[in-house]
Amino acid sequence: MNIKSLIFTTAIAFAAVVAQAQDNLVNSLKTNQNADGKTGYHFTELINLQNTSIKNQGSSGTCWSYSANSFLESEMIRMGKKPVELSEIYTARCAYIEKGKNYVRMHGAVSLGDGGELHDVINMYRKYGAVPNEFYTGLNYGTKKNKFGELGAVMEGVLKAVVKNDNGVLTPNWITAYTAVIDAYLGKVPEAFNYQGKLYTPQTFAKDVVGINPDDYVEFSSFTDNAYYKKCPFLVPDNWSFDQVYNVQLADMTYIIDNALKSGYTVAWATDVSEKSFSWKNGVAFVPDTAYEDMTDAQKKDMFNGPKREMAITPELRQKAFDNYSTTDDHGMHIVGLAKDQTGKEYYIVKNSWGLSNDYNGYLYVTKDYVRYKTTAFLLNKNGIPADIRKKTGI
Repeated sequence: MNIKSLIFTTAIAFAAVVAQAQDNLVNSLKTNQNADGKTGYHFTELINLQNTSIKNQGSSGTCWSYSANSFLESEMIRMGKKPVELSEIYTARCAYIEKGKNYVRMHGAVSLGDGGELHDVINMYRKYGAVPNEFYTGLNYGTKKNKFGELGAVMEGVLKAVVKNDNGVLTPNWITAYTAVIDAYLGKVPEAFNYQGKLYTPQTFAKDVVGINPDDYVEFSSFTDNAYYKKCPFLVPDNWSFDQVYNVQLADMTYIIDNALKSGYTVAWATDVSEKSFSWKNGVAFVPDTAYEDMTDAQKKDMFNGPKREMAITPELRQKAFDNYSTTDDHGMHIVGLAKDQTGKEYYIVKNSWGLSNDYNGYLYVTKDYVRYKTTAFLLNKNGIPADIRKKTGI
């Protein structure tokens, strides 16, 4: 079978599956809801840091790019700059190029797909710079929202053909062919663009307008099977770049996030959203003290109708959820504030990238226990980290 036929066959086999995956996830979460959910909660904002408009990632696994670019936009605001709506798809495109190189280097023995991690945005910013969304939307063939199923299947087909390599020796042309596939779907990146009367390249725009220092950003998680306060492997499928994270104790996660928010820093957040107690429609996520499968029908119906008691989260419980696949690396969002409900319990205000279609116009309220239990990783400016944590980690 020649490469052209292989690509076509792969696209037919996988396009429908890949295209449907993100839609299925969001649609399944929309079933976790209660019609009266919003009336049962009364939130009071304690901290609400400035952030840019809600976006919609469409049918694409690019939440990591939307969340971390939103985070960078808030960093610009914090620094006193006028925020720019950054192109999430430019970042994703750059990551697809690097991911393709990595896939071929590893002979296909590494994760593919359009998923990624929060640190990918920092890494791509460092290497490729940034572009305003107005100059690179990724909507190159008439769609109004991202729809990446066919693109993902064709990219995979090309890379698998390269790895199979009927020539026996790789030519230098494969990366040109692979890049051309991506450009055909997302559009070519402008070599230079005129922004507010001045000509920039992606690299000069990142340096002169966005102005962040990539070295200022660090990522954390919490695992019992690694030493605390040191970097450790981040063993999730979408960590294709093999970046490490700082490992902190369970209570330190919310301690760090709280300190950041109180100091004016937002936080990029990666988490599991597959729980029945995560409701996109109602804009609430918590950890019920009774497992969903043990609830009565009445309890299930009432789950989002006001505050509920939560399960006590321990390091062992958190680790077990990772080990048995109860916690999976599903989604990236942006923590922008802190609120409390009518009982005094605190929740993080979380910005999502699924549009405005929930009860809180694109935002959610997430309990601290949910964050302790279901966080896969979080990323922030090192200056938002408490001094004692910086000392312990050497940051």
